[in-house]
Amino acid sequence: KKIEAFAGQRVVAVSAGASHSFAITADSNLWSWGSGLHGWLGHGDDQTQLLPRKVEAFAGKCVVAVSAGAYHNLARTGDGAVFAWGKGPPHGLGHGEDLSDQLLPKKV
Repeated sequence: KKIEAFAGQRVVAVSAGASHSFAITADSNLWSWGSGLHGWLGHGDDQTQLLPRKVEAFAGKCVVAVSAGAYHNLARTGDGAVFAWGKGPPHGLGHGEDLSDQLLPKKV
């Protein structure tokens, strides 16, 4: 079924994790929906989103790629920066000694 939240927009990339999904629209915005457990969706909380919601942490940035994993996610912006968020323990998200869950995308 067509996702109504994207009516009038062109989706250029998608990625699906264990219980959550992402889409990048032609205007380089990142959208997420599904389970928010461990901050998977990147909205700063652990709330489930039944409809796509723009990831505001990337406001002003050009998201060009996203990869949804089972427990964490990665995104790359147009300037080559890589961001990670989601479940941190036991191996971390590439943020050095900070192994905590990241509820918002954090630059690696």
